[in-house]
Amino acid sequence: MELVLPKDIESRSFEIIEREIGDRRLDPICKPIIMRTIHTTADFDYLENLCFSDGAVKSLTDALKGGADIVTDTQMAKSGINKKMLAELGCEVHCFMSDEDVREAAEKNGTTRASASMDKAAGLYGGAVFAIGNAPTALVRLYELINEEKINPAAVIGVPVGFVNVVQSKEMIMKTSVPYIVARGRKGGSNVAAAICNAALYMIRDGFKA
Repeated sequence: MELVLPKDIESRSFEIIEREIGDRRLDPICKPIIMRTIHTTADFDYLENLCFSDGAVKSLTDALKGGADIVTDTQMAKSGINKKMLAELGCEVHCFMSDEDVREAAEKNGTTRASASMDKAAGLYGGAVFAIGNAPTALVRLYELINEEKINPAAVIGVPVGFVNVVQSKEMIMKTSVPYIVARGRKGGSNVAAAICNAALYMIRDGFKA
């Protein structure tokens, strides 16, 4: 067993990822996000299934540099995003899933809380970054709100995980004109949504320019 000091674990992990990727060429703009997603999941399938619309990384980093807030669909994703770095940029992260008015709206309209939370977010943070890691119904509602011109997200991170309507909801977002980063297929999760947000924050910290 290799002895690695705690402070060196992350850098050593990225060295291993680089070695296993080998000679494969990655878009240098997208690479930091792909690498951190693999680091978070230990899943090299993200080399294939992370899809980026044209200019999505620039749109995401520009939005955060401009103080845009992040809206997530889970408390887990919210807790995983680096709050200190967000605060330094004047940003906050929000999750409305547990709000009483969201629960009431979902019951009244016969929808999921995830869907109702997107309606609430649209009324408050139309130009936010939306990081969806769990609920496909949140992505479907975002798609509807975008088409109805009720919301214009700065970027959508669409990475819900699962089997029911997950693939379809991601494909819907990819048909919009909104900048997106999507994990095509069934894979994803709140940890992936948080990892992509954090990757963008680290890129800003390190002086990323596109």
